[in-house]
Amino acid sequence: MRWRDRQGSENVEDRRGRGGGRRGKLPLLGGGGGILMLVVALVAGYYGLDLTPLLTGSGSTVISTDGGGTAYQSSSPQEEEMARFSSVALKTTEEVWTKIFGDMGKSYRPPRLVLYSEVTDTACGYGEAAMGPFYCPGDQTVYLDLSFYRDMKQRLGGGGDFAQGYVLAHEVGHHIQNLMGIDREVSRRRRELSERDANRLSVLVELQADCYAGVWGRAMRDEGILDPGDLEQALKTAEAIGDDRLQRQSSGRVVPDSFTHGTSQQRYYWFKRGFDSGDPNQCNTFAEFREAGGW
Repeated sequence: MRWRDRQGSENVEDRRGRGGGRRGKLPLLGGGGGILMLVVALVAGYYGLDLTPLLTGSGSTVISTDGGGTAYQSSSPQEEEMARFSSVALKTTEEVWTKIFGDMGKSYRPPRLVLYSEVTDTACGYGEAAMGPFYCPGDQTVYLDLSFYRDMKQRLGGGGDFAQGYVLAHEVGHHIQNLMGIDREVSRRRRELSERDANRLSVLVELQADCYAGVWGRAMRDEGILDPGDLEQALKTAEAIGDDRLQRQSSGRVVPDSFTHGTSQQRYYWFKRGFDSGDPNQCNTFAEFREAGGW
């Protein structure tokens, strides 16, 4: 993905190295000891188990900028590049969704992106790296510990610039749901459903965010900034972070009723559907559920 000569976003806050305090549990939309502990903690965090206290250690802090005045606290040149990339990727989502909302006669309000290390406070409560990237509707902010990109590549089998952009665009997809009132409607409906159907509805929320990320990906392709193999990397990443695959890796068994984000096949399908169509109207993951009487 050819991104290095592009402008970064002005909506980025860097909190790396600051730490954070607890505010309670996180009602969030979303998402490193030895190698085994890192994998266990990451997968456990993905399913809501707090193993962050088992993870220790941090690098030295270096202050640098992205050329546009945004200060990044980085422990390595590689992390600094990921911070810069995240700013640029966020800017591309702003451009894509500003145009889409404009075509609908609406104004787009972009989310903020907070880069943090290990722990941070949010309007939704206490955030931690083991949870992976997440979106908080309370402050309309995406939270990202950059170590997730490294772990996604090294431990979960996904990676690459465009794949990293997909992960960020997925969280921005939750922001789109917030702006369009989808998350509020889903929350209302969940209270009327059985636990099983309510959980299924949550999965559909995540799959729609994947589809919205695919819409962003199609715009990147149309702008001519994707390299050969970028789409394959993103699709591989979508499969790598499917619930069935993560459960199989962490416990050796798959429990569909406990899924939170969808199977590898579902995540692949909905990201590619958004990518192939470039149309957010094609991202109605709830249609079949509604027709079956789910709401």
